[in-house]
Amino acid sequence: MNTVNVRKVEIGKGIPKICVPVVGITRDDIIDAACKAKETADLVEWRADWYEDVLDFKKTEKMMEELRETLGDIPLLFTFRTLKEGGEKEIEKSVYVKLNEMAVKTGFADLVDAEAYGVKVIASNHDFQKTPPKEEIVSRLCFMQECGADIVKIAVMPQSKKDVLTLLLATEEMVREHAKCPVVTMSMSEVGVVSRICGEAFGSALTFGAVKKASAPGQLGAEELRMVLKILHDV
Repeated sequence: MNTVNVRKVEIGKGIPKICVPVVGITRDDIIDAACKAKETADLVEWRADWYEDVLDFKKTEKMMEELRETLGDIPLLFTFRTLKEGGEKEIEKSVYVKLNEMAVKTGFADLVDAEAYGVKVIASNHDFQKTPPKEEIVSRLCFMQECGADIVKIAVMPQSKKDVLTLLLATEEMVREHAKCPVVTMSMSEVGVVSRICGEAFGSALTFGAVKKASAPGQLGAEELRMVLKILHDV
């Protein structure tokens, strides 16, 4: 399996890397969250769908420039999560494509979560209603990989503890039998918290930890998450 190198971070090797989401409506909220995030993050994800002026491309580009300056050498992931995928705003497909193209052409983002020029691509799929069968999870991850993603990601909602095991077994099978790139998986909500800390055992290369505000159900605090990941790694 190929790893992905972004700035000084190698995704897919060793302890799962911690990505801290930055969510904020205003410019000041976003910068404040980024300042806190960089203290503990391996990567920072800007959830641009929260930003009040995200569809004003000039303001969004300026916001990305400020984030790049704030984060220094920490990799920046640009994400606009659509309403259908659990995000904050609906957006027309054509505008979504133009927004991502603009984001990568600025040169301020290191990764995006849709296919675009010259930056690493995270292809993601979210199911906020259920956990699909193991075979379906593996199939979705394989499809995203076949589409050319540098990293593939899936997040699902458990209805039981058994659903969490389904997600973990799918992760292990994907990594063992099919993966050509780093795989990121998680089971959401309190029931699925264990999936966010045992990635190294089952093959998930990245996990998300909150500093100021969580961007998805079940996210742990980034500092506590790093401590637990290190303990499990050292066992």
